[in-house]
Amino acid sequence: MMDVESAIALADELILKSSGKSMNDLQRIVFRGAWQGKSFTEIHQDCRDRCGLDHLMRNVGPELWKLLSEATGKKVTKNHLQGAFSKLRSESVSDQVYIDRFPVEQDCYAEILRPGALIRIRAAQDMGKTWLMEQVLSHARQNSYRTQVFNFELCDSTVLTDLNKFSQWFCASIAHAVGLPNRLADYWVDIFGCNYNSTLYFENYLLQQIETPFVLALDKVDIVFEHSAIATDFCALLRGWNQRAMQGDETGAIWKKLRLIIVHSTEVYGNLDINHSPIGGVGLIVKLPEFNRDQVQELLNRYQLDWNVDRLMNLVGGHPYLIQQAIKQKLPFDELLQSAPTESGIYSDHLRRHWTQLQQRMDIAIAFKQVICSSKPVALDPFQAFKLESMGLVHLQGNAAIPRCELYRLYFVDRL
Repeated sequence: MMDVESAIALADELILKSSGKSMNDLQRIVFRGAWQGKSFTEIHQDCRDRCGLDHLMRNVGPELWKLLSEATGKKVTKNHLQGAFSKLRSESVSDQVYIDRFPVEQDCYAEILRPGALIRIRAAQDMGKTWLMEQVLSHARQNSYRTQVFNFELCDSTVLTDLNKFSQWFCASIAHAVGLPNRLADYWVDIFGCNYNSTLYFENYLLQQIETPFVLALDKVDIVFEHSAIATDFCALLRGWNQRAMQGDETGAIWKKLRLIIVHSTEVYGNLDINHSPIGGVGLIVKLPEFNRDQVQELLNRYQLDWNVDRLMNLVGGHPYLIQQAIKQKLPFDELLQSAPTESGIYSDHLRRHWTQLQQRMDIAIAFKQVICSSKPVALDPFQAFKLESMGLVHLQGNAAIPRCELYRLYFVDRL
């Protein structure tokens, strides 16, 4: 049986994708009460200081069922909430198998329970960062923590070029996501600057309204890194919040409630200063590794596939996305391997994305050509090695580089 907090998390995720908004606090209370089989009169006891029973029955409830129905594509009602979401959860995970990469998950589970924790999950695209984030959030909810995912893909391009607009948008959006009204006018004083105002808004308003530890997961933060007008100050803000939580005074006690998870792709590093880390010096840094042979074999076993694990890994290594894609295709194994590095193969979109990136940086493309055309590790300029590793195209062995997998060698040797 699915537990209520997992159901709320799934509902929030689906509504966010469907409407761009999260459930507010009243909707969460109604959802939780309906899941537990309570009547509206009983649910009202949990929020009678916020609204009347009539408003709850005529407005909050119907609006919630409408949002859930639109988000799930199924008719959702109060009386059929548990059945609908338990079935939906079963369907959503039926084609997803999570494989632990010990000790990564265990380190994150321990860290998120620390007051004022900050976890930075970084890796190239498609390495499973968001999956790991969800595992950590689930662990936090099991410990009765409140959680909220915030994806920077929702940010308009106009906001990303103005620090003041971005800071106010960020603060107001987080407050809205947790069901609080916008009170920027009460806390924003221009002379103080964006980071100070943002800190006061969280410290004196948002965190004051939340009694339990609050895990805020910031996904796709690399979108911020790409905009120099806001990136430096926003990263300084997050570092400052983490340092504030280390204080032993009343201010520190407030910030200890906030636990941050920062998720970003390293591919954006290709356009950043090699000597400058966007969020340096704080938090638990998690750099996701590839699957090892035992983990790939476990994945094949779970899908009941009698494939040759060594032949598969010879092509794609332990890259989680490439392996999952192969498993989902239901193609004969030999056919899959033969077509993989071609434009008609299952990896064509993934490979073309890398090809587009290389075309934008011809100095990096030339360096990569040296790597894929050599049968031995190639010593590269440190700058080039850093960029190629950040893009996920090579492994480094000391100061030398080798292709990340044979798939990349086969595809790019013709094009470069």
